[in-house]
Amino acid sequence: MLWALYALLSGFFWATADVFTKKIHDADNHILILSRFLFAAPMVLLLLFFIPIPDLDINFWLVLIIAIPFEVAAWIFYIKAIRNSHLSLVAPFLTLTPVFLIFTSFVILNELPTIIGFFGILLVVIGTYTLNLREKSKGVLGPVRFIFNEKGCLHMITAAFLFSITSAIGKILVLKSSPLFISAIYLPSVVVPLLIIVIFTSRKSFGQLKSNFNNFFFTGLFFGLMMMTTALALPLAIVPYIISIKRTSSIFGVLYGYFIFKEEYIKERLVGAVIMLVGAGLIILF
Repeated sequence: MLWALYALLSGFFWATADVFTKKIHDADNHILILSRFLFAAPMVLLLLFFIPIPDLDINFWLVLIIAIPFEVAAWIFYIKAIRNSHLSLVAPFLTLTPVFLIFTSFVILNELPTIIGFFGILLVVIGTYTLNLREKSKGVLGPVRFIFNEKGCLHMITAAFLFSITSAIGKILVLKSSPLFISAIYLPSVVVPLLIIVIFTSRKSFGQLKSNFNNFFFTGLFFGLMMMTTALALPLAIVPYIISIKRTSSIFGVLYGYFIFKEEYIKERLVGAVIMLVGAGLIILF
């Protein structure tokens, strides 16, 4: 069961990276995204010294080029979500990714869920409703209306959808290379377009990389550890099992929101996060 430990650590590192990101209040969003990949890139690149380099065809590079814009867009929405809303509120919405994967996996990989998987969708919807149960005083649809009125929720839902696309494309990349190899080159590949975006939109903000160095460093450190622990888990078990354990990042996010940022309504958000996590597990395991 070593793979489960690696996957659990991966979820923990994901949520911990978010904590350091949320601690930064005066940085440009594009700089925040760039720093996460830039500081993690050297760590994952070290993998190339310890793994065999697979034979790659032109299709691999074409698929990688297609994946990068979706990855960049996903992180733009993700950073907006965790910076502009309570971490304990928006973090659980990342578990919607497996729900969207039902559609994206069918389109990209021709995969469909079982009946149990569809039941998992229902649990995710219930969990989403539970996150904002305090809004029920405004009517049965109060929690639902709150989601659409809260920009952070909408940003995270959009990020979850985009991550479902990159996850499906990522499976193609893994099949065309190897899990460790794609883990080593994916983050550095995303750094290039992010640098271009920052140069054209946030050039004057480059100094923030120095002024917020400590938080940026630890964000990149834990993000890189997330990638590496995921890579270590991949050869030891099937990917759906690993992803289901990794999604504990949503629960860690809720706990961090309560204990570090003193966010309120922890009980319903934690219950909602657990329900969503169970639903996501059913979707990707069956």
